[in-house]
This record gives sequence, C-alpha cells and structure tokens, in this order.
Amino acid sequence: MYLAPALVVLGGLLVYPIYQLGLISFFQYTQAQVSGGEPTTFKGFGNYSELFSDSQFWQVLLSTVLFAGACVVSTLAVGCALAVLLTRVRALPRLVLMLAALGAWATPAVTGSTVWLLLFDPDFGPVNRILGLGDHSWTYGRLSAFFLVLLEVVWCSFPFVMVTVYAGIRAVPSEVLEAAALDGASQWRIWRSVLTPMLRPILTVVTIQSVIWDFKVFTQIYVMTNGGGIAGQNLVLNVYAYQQAFASSKYSLGSAIGVVMLLMLLAVTLVYLRLLRRQGEEL
Repeated sequence: MYLAPALVVLGGLLVYPIYQLGLISFFQYTQAQVSGGEPTTFKGFGNYSELFSDSQFWQVLLSTVLFAGACVVSTLAVGCALAVLLTRVRALPRLVLMLAALGAWATPAVTGSTVWLLLFDPDFGPVNRILGLGDHSWTYGRLSAFFLVLLEVVWCSFPFVMVTVYAGIRAVPSEVLEAAALDGASQWRIWRSVLTPMLRPILTVVTIQSVIWDFKVFTQIYVMTNGGGIAGQNLVLNVYAYQQAFASSKYSLGSAIGVVMLLMLLAVTLVYLRLLRRQGEEL
C-alpha cells in the first residue's frame, strides 16, 4: 500500500509512453501523418523489417555495443582504482578527491561535454598545446572522436563506481586484509583474490548499471560530435533513432529503434535482477 502512489506515478510516466512508442512503430508515421495530410496506415512489422534490412543499423548497433563496452570497462577500472586509492590516503586528500568526483558526477552532461570540447579544441584548447599536437582535430577522425567522448563519459561516470566500491571495501573486515598481507600477498593479489570475491555483489550492480547507462549515451555523442560525426561515423543507437525520428521525420522508424533498444536493455535488466536474486538481495 505504501508503494501504490509511487507505482501509479511511475505507471503514468513509463507505461503510457512505452505503449505509444510501440504503437507508432507499427504504423506509417511521418511528417505527413503528423500534420494530418495523409491518413495513418498500419504496417505491422514493416518498420522492423526495413530497420533490420538496413546495413547502417547493424553498423550503428555494433558501434554502440563496442563503445558501451569500452566505456564500462574504463569506468570500472578508473572507479575501482580510485576506490582503492581512497583507502590509502589521509583524510584531507580523501575529502578533496571525493568532492572533485562528486563535482564531476553532478555536472550536467551538456556542460561537461562542452567543457571537454573546449579542452581539446584544436585552436584554443590546452591539451593540444601540452601534447604538442598543433591544430589536430580530435573530432575529425572516427576513433579519436569516440575516444574523446569515452573520456567524458568515464569522467562523469566513475564517481558512482568509486563511491560504491569504496563503501564496499570499508565494509571488509580489516583482519582479512591484514592476514593476506602477512601471508605475503601483493596489493594486486589482495584485490584479485580477496577483495574481488567479497565485493562481487557490489561489482555486479555497478557493472549492470554502467552497461545500461553507457548503452543509452546520447548527449555526449550528440554535443561532442555535432550530431553523430562526419557522415555519421560516430553514430550510436540513441542518436541514430533521433536522426530517423526528428531529422528525417520517420517517427515510426525511430520508434522501432527505440523498441529494439528497450528490449535489449530489458534483457540486461532481467539478468541484473536474476543475479541479485541469486545473491540473496531483497528486491
């Protein structure tokens, strides 16, 4: 009963838009239908057939999976490394690092993306001057543009991993770590053989959350590559759906892409829930 009001609100905010998204994906819905110039026609799975027969969709899907995977791995590596660092520094450096990380976490995606573009600007950015790259444009090449966006995504995502893993490390009994050190285990061996098994539930949570967040990246790609890069070389599914729906006025095709993304993320979420249930977590 206490959860009922929240369920009603979430139902209104989520169920109806998802229903409309799925409904539009089964119709012919372009600017002509929006303006009332032509009647809406039922296409069934025609939009999905068109989508799956488009080679660009599969290229964008592959780019999205690879980019999201690189972001997840990098975010976990940076977050876990800094979490371990937090346990080894004094109170003042720890406080400074925590405040800096929370500042990155709280920065809006548009603001953060704009700042990173300024840092790597070929004419006025300090990064090129420090590295001696002259007027090199990071957003011109496909891989360099993806790398630049990856840096921004990791910068705004690692605080969640860092704080969560740090809390988990602090919960590990100090006697366990001391015993491992007395047995001659190196710091890497302690992390791999002692901390990782004990932190597996926390690492599972942050990994699945990172997969969901990084798979849905839109703002950073759209802002930093000016809508998907040169000739669409830096498109991901979210930006591709936006282009189809609003730039090309193919709302039904954009909705079909949205449904495909929804089903993929739903599969990831189901895996996440099964893992939590298996670990005895209360949902």
